[in-house]
Amino acid sequence: MRLGVIADDFTGATDIAGFLVANGLRTVQLNGVPPAGLDLEAEAVVISLKSRSCPVEEAVAQSLASLEWLRARGCPQFFFKYCSTFDSTAKGNIGPVTDALLDALGEDFTVICPVLPVNGRTIYSGYLFVNGVPLAESGMRDHPVTPMRDSNLMRLMDAQSRGRTGNVNSVVMDGGPDAVRAALDRLRGEGFRYAVLDALNDAHLVTMGRAVAGMRLVTGGSGLADGMARAWGGGDAAAASAQGHPGAGRAVVLSGSCSEMTNAQVAAYRAAAPAMAVEVERCLSDPGYAAAIAGWVLAQPADGAAPLVFATTEPAGLRAVQARFGAGPASEAVERVFGEVARRLEAGGVARFIVAGGETSGVVTQSLGIAGFHIGPQIAPGVPWVRAIDRPVSLALKSGNFGRERFFFEAQETAG
Repeated sequence: MRLGVIADDFTGATDIAGFLVANGLRTVQLNGVPPAGLDLEAEAVVISLKSRSCPVEEAVAQSLASLEWLRARGCPQFFFKYCSTFDSTAKGNIGPVTDALLDALGEDFTVICPVLPVNGRTIYSGYLFVNGVPLAESGMRDHPVTPMRDSNLMRLMDAQSRGRTGNVNSVVMDGGPDAVRAALDRLRGEGFRYAVLDALNDAHLVTMGRAVAGMRLVTGGSGLADGMARAWGGGDAAAASAQGHPGAGRAVVLSGSCSEMTNAQVAAYRAAAPAMAVEVERCLSDPGYAAAIAGWVLAQPADGAAPLVFATTEPAGLRAVQARFGAGPASEAVERVFGEVARRLEAGGVARFIVAGGETSGVVTQSLGIAGFHIGPQIAPGVPWVRAIDRPVSLALKSGNFGRERFFFEAQETAG
């Protein structure tokens, strides 16, 4: 094992796992803290937790338990993976988990790098940009759980952690790995506990990947892991992804994300495929609603475009739902219905699940009782197909803003 990853949500886990496989590392993703007796062979293991927005104490406990499982198997380097839009609040959970992992490893310094240039996530002078727009001016400003109102990663990290955060800027990054290592050493010597790494392009990813090679703990988005794996080199991507190639069977698209990109993807797909909008009121009040949705899906032609079930809505619609039913109760009811629908669909013969949204992806995989995946070919940057390690079920788990407008079509085309 070369790398152990602790990811704070399901789609983030598949995101980073996909990049590792694309660089030729045989990768397995495990859902939740693995049992002590589980042993497997892989060059990278990604443990996906549901710790992004849970209570801080719970996030820390799950992350530390995952770290201990990886350490017990001789893992030499660890990666705390969080979203490339740094989804968190002033209370955490990124800062507290990072601090807990550093303490457990006896380390006092790490990097902060939620970057993925291929998906428009770049960092300049410590400020995070999304498709050229500062984070606080992007669609993440109105995220229902973790609204991001500041683009400065140093301030965001300092507000939720125990140390100070410095910056290695893009000019230093242009100087190559030695220059970056020297800057990191200087910040550490000055008493900083974390360093935000600027990244504007793919060349910066490889530079930072080489620069952090000796660090026991790194933190960030999948772009940093991509740079690390590319710096290692020598992998066979086709062989690494073979076990995760999706199997045959009926497909369904389940979309719970309300991100800007998922709204565009749902709009494009529902114009060409059978589609059903989820009614929040029925999720809250009708115990037979999940059965009705599953029945509708199974009644659609098996040889056409996969039917779509969506709770995706524009920001104004989301605010109206939250005002009427409450943000927490509405979200929990919808996710509960998605989970039951997934169970009923698998029982009805559906073997391919295309899921949009981190929370929805987590609920679907947990509801199906899938312990882990082999990571397969990428559909889009950061979104691979994955195949269950214990039965013929394949999933494409997409973070809200990932993929292009035709992502739902492309997922089915990639599956063959």
